[in-house]
Amino acid sequence: MKVLLTGATGLVGSGVLKALLAHGHEVTALVRSEQSASTVRAAGATPLLGDITDVEWLTERLREVDGAIHAATTNDGDAVAFDRGVATAAAQAFDGSGKSYVHTGGAWVWGSGADVREDAPFDAPELTSWRADVEKIAISLEGARGTVVAPGIVYGGGRGIAGLQTYGPTTDDGRLRLIGDGSQHWTTVHADDLGELYVRALTDGEAGTYYIGASGSNPTVREIAEAAAAARGLAGVAEESVEQTRERFGAAFADALLLDQQTKAERSKALGWAPSRPTLVEEIRTGVYTS
Repeated sequence: MKVLLTGATGLVGSGVLKALLAHGHEVTALVRSEQSASTVRAAGATPLLGDITDVEWLTERLREVDGAIHAATTNDGDAVAFDRGVATAAAQAFDGSGKSYVHTGGAWVWGSGADVREDAPFDAPELTSWRADVEKIAISLEGARGTVVAPGIVYGGGRGIAGLQTYGPTTDDGRLRLIGDGSQHWTTVHADDLGELYVRALTDGEAGTYYIGASGSNPTVREIAEAAAAARGLAGVAEESVEQTRERFGAAFADALLLDQQTKAERSKALGWAPSRPTLVEEIRTGVYTS
């Protein structure tokens, strides 16, 4: 399949690129710089320099391929318009074509829960409250297969949100500061495992469906921090209040990091997805998230 991929040099997108190529797909990677072009070319993809925010241009490029995966992100206040533009281009290009489009969401939209499932109502924190309206475009393609992969906390190679805890500041007595009291669970997934799920969703996903991207390993933040503290040779961990965490990260981001989420991702595994990489805690113990 000829696939257009956005975000191919990011943590999520690099895992997707690796998986697509491993499964024999022909990948055109949309990039914004010559440096990124060199990176994806070396990985085995064909780089396409262009402006992802130009909806009409992107629509034409999408019409040239058999399917697309949107894994790029801005991580800033432009995220709403950015994702809406890509989803709109996919709708314009793919409606009535029978082609497949995979959009990236996020597991935070379901809020806290001991068994988060795709069919549960959204209870998003302020940070991701915009996602539902944008993702309606992706899952409502007419005559095409639009799906959303909603990753949990993505890790791998020392990258990702987990580093906010593992590389975090210490107290005066040499303890690693927790995000909150550390009792909250984070639902996690290795980037390479996640990439495999995207390919499954692209080729076998059901139109209009969400797939949670999480391995089933749901460590507490305390477990993550204790592994990091041991790897860094620190004296242990130290709790902080919700107010202190909100002051450190800003209220909106802190409230997302404080969500208590666990999931088995059964719908994703029903696609034949079988995550096999080391868990986040196992990876931290090797020192990759502390050096």
